[in-house]
Amino acid sequence: MSALHDTAKSRAFIWMLAIGFCLLWLYGLDARVLVPTDEGRYAEMAREMFSTGDWITTRLNGIKYFEKPPLQIWMTALTFKLFGLGEWQARLWTGLCGLIGVAAVAYTGRKVFGQRVGFDAALVLGSCVLWAMLGHINTLDMGLSAMMTLALCGLLVAQRDAASATERRNGMLVCWAGMALAVMSKGLIGAVLPGAVLVVYTFVARDWSIWKRLHMGLGLLVFFAITTPWFVLVSLQNPEFPQFFFIHEHFQRFTSKIHHRAGPIYYFVPLLLLGMVPWLGVLAQGLWQGVRNRGTGFQAEKMLLVWAGFIFFFFSISSSKLPSYILPIFPALALLVACYLRQVSQRVLVGNAALLVVLGIIGLALLNRMPLLAKNEVDLPLYLAYMPWAAAGAAIAVCGGVLAILARRHTARSLVLIAVTGFLAGQCLMFGHDGLGRYAAGYNMVAAVKAELTPQTRLFAVNRYEQSLPFYLERTTTLVGHADEMDFGLSQQPELWIPDVEVFVKQWKEGYAGTVRDIAIMRPDTYADLKQRGVPMRVIGSDPRRVIVSNQPHP
Repeated sequence: MSALHDTAKSRAFIWMLAIGFCLLWLYGLDARVLVPTDEGRYAEMAREMFSTGDWITTRLNGIKYFEKPPLQIWMTALTFKLFGLGEWQARLWTGLCGLIGVAAVAYTGRKVFGQRVGFDAALVLGSCVLWAMLGHINTLDMGLSAMMTLALCGLLVAQRDAASATERRNGMLVCWAGMALAVMSKGLIGAVLPGAVLVVYTFVARDWSIWKRLHMGLGLLVFFAITTPWFVLVSLQNPEFPQFFFIHEHFQRFTSKIHHRAGPIYYFVPLLLLGMVPWLGVLAQGLWQGVRNRGTGFQAEKMLLVWAGFIFFFFSISSSKLPSYILPIFPALALLVACYLRQVSQRVLVGNAALLVVLGIIGLALLNRMPLLAKNEVDLPLYLAYMPWAAAGAAIAVCGGVLAILARRHTARSLVLIAVTGFLAGQCLMFGHDGLGRYAAGYNMVAAVKAELTPQTRLFAVNRYEQSLPFYLERTTTLVGHADEMDFGLSQQPELWIPDVEVFVKQWKEGYAGTVRDIAIMRPDTYADLKQRGVPMRVIGSDPRRVIVSNQPHP
């Protein structure tokens, strides 16, 4: 193990690896267009906040939108203010949160378990497929996960047996601040989940004395100082906010299928297994670290196991499920796996690398089936263009796995090769998806629509809402016949939409008879129906998902 020890202690090597990782990580933020739904939605909300200057009431498409707190919208709007509009700007907060998680587990692993664990924990988390991928997608779950990771890591550092009084206080203040920022990222779940984990840990580890070391008085002061101002201000400006946010978006989301995101109890099992690649071969051993962790003081590995297990269980029994929901468990899993890697054998290391090779071979074998995923003639060339990227990712997995096997006598080299392989293979899959993402976002029509827009142009969304196009067009739309996820906001501001398509058709024809240039985005079946009825429309652009029309002749 001396090679591993030397590598983990080599400042030059660590800095070289960290800088290279960060450069590739940040480069990936600008490699793709913003894909609906989440990426377009949260970028557009931030654009509207920046353009209107209203930093209290969050809006989507100009309509009140209270599903989530504003931390990520604030940070993205601030990024737009500093650097302008763009893909990397829209993803910068998410990307930085991914790096915050990696840095937090590296620091915590070193302080709580030793230098080698800190090094390995950063390797594991930074290369986990789910963490690395979601670190490059503009969605709220990475921000939530990073803030919850700060809470977890602050607790671990503060409660370790060797902590001084000052370290205990400061660590717990980080913990309380992390929970507050998690609440500001995605709601009460940011505090409820860590609190429930603490209760479960107390019973599992029989560590009753931990409640005396939480610095609860000062911690609650920090927590409410961070969370209270916005909740008070938004409620004063919008009296309808508390009922919708606290009841509809929390209680009903967990206990009912109101958001149509249900899934079986095992929904997250395959996501966990695939998300842990390239460390799937040591996941079980890492979990066992927490099971066998016993002692009379604070049991850090037991806490990590309870954190990962309870959060996984919580979302598994929830009636609302999305793949990114279990992301907060990955920092805990990374630390557990890193603890196991202290005594990993060559046999297990080879098995983990061999699994990576097998996954790469399976990927190569399935490549010729990728065109079968195409649903129409537009999809087919996009999947064909994706194939070289998927092939590159699979080939990297095979080659990297083989090299890691060959380097098995030098454990540190083998671990670094596995991490680099997993990260590069995952990024290849992300880069290659851009063609499909452009199609999903309707990005290829942006230039044609912008050429027709004037300051007086009205933009309608008929029977569908585009999540990414408003951001790229820098315009909100008037919804027609389809409220989408903005039904609550429209119940408060009904004047902002047209619920009846017939009313829209009347306005459209009036604009046609006059000089008002209107543009509408609609479903192909809606276009076919309106065309059959003789509604005047000139097609600007179309694909199997949408048709964009003008009510005026060519400009």
